[in-house]
This record gives sequence, structure tokens and C-alpha cells, in this order.
Amino acid sequence: MKLNDKTTIVSCFIGYIVQAIINNFAPLLFITFQNTYDIPLSQITLLVTINFGVQLLVDLIAARFVDKIGYRTSIVAAHGFSAAGLVLLSFLPDVMDPFAGILISVMTCSIGGGIIEVLISPIMESCPTDNKEKAMSLLHSFYCWGHVGVVLLSTLFFKMAGIGNWRLLALIWAVIPVVNGIIFSKTPIAPLISSNERGLTLQELFKSKIFWVLMLMMLCAGASEQAVSQWASAFAEQGLGISKTAGDLAGPMTFAILMGSGRAIYGKYGDRINLDQFMLISSSLCIVSYLLASIAPSPIISLIGCGLCGFTVAIMWPGTFSKAAAALRTGGTAMFAMLALAGDLGCSAGPTLVGMVSNAADGNMKAGILAAIIFPVILTVCLLAQRRKNADHS
Repeated sequence: MKLNDKTTIVSCFIGYIVQAIINNFAPLLFITFQNTYDIPLSQITLLVTINFGVQLLVDLIAARFVDKIGYRTSIVAAHGFSAAGLVLLSFLPDVMDPFAGILISVMTCSIGGGIIEVLISPIMESCPTDNKEKAMSLLHSFYCWGHVGVVLLSTLFFKMAGIGNWRLLALIWAVIPVVNGIIFSKTPIAPLISSNERGLTLQELFKSKIFWVLMLMMLCAGASEQAVSQWASAFAEQGLGISKTAGDLAGPMTFAILMGSGRAIYGKYGDRINLDQFMLISSSLCIVSYLLASIAPSPIISLIGCGLCGFTVAIMWPGTFSKAAAALRTGGTAMFAMLALAGDLGCSAGPTLVGMVSNAADGNMKAGILAAIIFPVILTVCLLAQRRKNADHS
């Protein structure tokens, strides 16, 4: 098989599917972990926090080491860590303290996920494409399709083979990062910045006001997305009193399908849609979706709110990446690493806030989701401030 730029683009798409496996397979097992190993909700919440916390730490370190050791070595290693974490999950909880075993597995996956988050977007950005904003949105839609695949295929597996065989499924999912890592070891990877240009240093980025606005937007984008996504399965089971299978399908899969649809729509028609306006409308509707999920009297309407949230957060993460690439053209690896760090900080903060508030409210997840509405509110304020600034300069 001849490897070219198209192969690289496809590998980037699969890279986000790997990211989706890392972030969404374990949450499908939260209730199972509680029942099988007698792990309390507070420790389950800690798994989410540490998953994104480790990714956040890797994002920070990656800004320093990726350019030195090279994109290819880094992205192959990322897939290696991802596969290793899934393999460890299949047996480690049964040969040591269960929570410690799950934690080590999650942390190993998280190292891979952190590197993937830093590198996939700049690798995609360096590929020759007609419209960078459309390509970026399409790329990020594959995280959603990966999320859908993880939920749907895992649910089918549990239905056919039984939830007790989840360890085997972890090994099956590990095959994807192994294969994609091998492809990344051979496919062409172009430099993000041309040889006659120099990327901005961290110090130069930190002096830019627009950089800090973009960082805050990324934090809120990650938090707005994952605050609902990570708890959607448990929310559906608790709120509707339905089975795990129905909860997974009604909660996280509906969320992921609508988020993927939003990104795919912009990926196809982005050249006809104003990005700033689309992001502002989306963030405003996101606030509405949080209100539906948290204060609606009907469980069905609450679940509709969760699904709507998936569509409204769709453009936030890739849109902020695109705005950053346009505003700070020579931001380079350091910029993408810092934006990924802010996004992962949000991915940790959102679900953690939901878990903490829900725990304090005697397990009421609606209270936790209502508290997390602060994130889309801040994002909307940032977009309105940018819109006003652009109007003043025009």
C-alpha cells in the first residue's frame, strides 16, 4: 500500500477514534466497577479527574519535548501508551487492589491520549487541504463517531457476550491503536511551520491577549462537552430508571451522534457559514440545553437536553482551534499544546464539578449539571467580547 498525505489524514481521523476509546470506554463501566469491586461514587469521580488530569500534564510537557524528539516518534509512542493502558485494564484490577489497578490503566491510557490531543490537530493542519476550518471540524467529528462506535459496539458486545466479559472487549479495542501506530510510523508527516519561519515560544504566546482568551474558550469548550458526556450514561440510568443497555444508547450515544453531526455539517458546509456567528449561536443554545437537562420536570425532556448539548458543543473545540490557527499563524506546537492543555483542564473540571455537586446533593446529578452551566455561560461571554472587539476595529 502506497502511503501519502491522504493516508496521513485518514490516520489522523483514526487517531481521534483512539482518543474516543480512551475517554469513553471506561465510563461505560462505571456502574460495573461500582458493583463488581464495590468502588464508591467519589472514587469513580476521581477516575475522570485523573484521566484528564494526566492528559493535561502531558499537554504541558509536550510543549517542550515534541519538537525535540519529532512528531513521528511522539505520535507512535502515544498509540503505544493507549494500547498498553487498555491491555492493563483487562487484567490489572483482578491481580491487585481493584481501584489502583483501574487507576494505573487509566493513567497509562491518558499519557497516550494527551500526546494524541497535542499532535493530531497540528499534523492535520500541516496536510494540504482546501479549507483548514472545514478540515479541522471534520477531523474532530471523528472523535464523535469514535464515541458512537465505542458505545454502540460495546453495548452490542455486552448484550451478546455479557457484561462480565468486558476485559476481553478492552483487549479488542487495543487493536486499533496498535494498527494506527504502525501506520503513523511510515506515513508522511509534513512540518507545521515552513523552514524559513520560526514558531512562537511559550513566553511570546503568554504575552498575547488573544492567546489567553482562546485558552479560556478552550477550557470552557472541554468542560461544556465532557460535563454532560462523561455522566450521560449514569444520568440516563438514574433519571429514567432504565437498564444499562438502554442508558448507554439513550445517553452517551445520542450525545455523540448529535455532536458528530454538528461537526460534520460544518465540515461539509463550513465555507458558507460564518464561524464566529455559528459558535455564538451554539454556545447560547448550549446554555438552553443545560437548563433543559437540569431543571426540566420530565426525565425525557432532561435527556433531550443532554442530546441537544451534544449538538451545541460540536463546534466549540475545533472552532477555537481554527480561530487560534488563524489569529496566531506561527503559534506552532507550543500553541496547540497549550490549547490542548486548556481543553483537557476543562474536560477534567466539567465532569469533576458535576460529580462533586451531585455527591453533595445526595447523588442528584441534575444539581451537578446545573452547576456546570457556568462553562457555556463564560464561553458565550468570551465570544460576545470578541464580536464587540471585531466590530470596534471594523
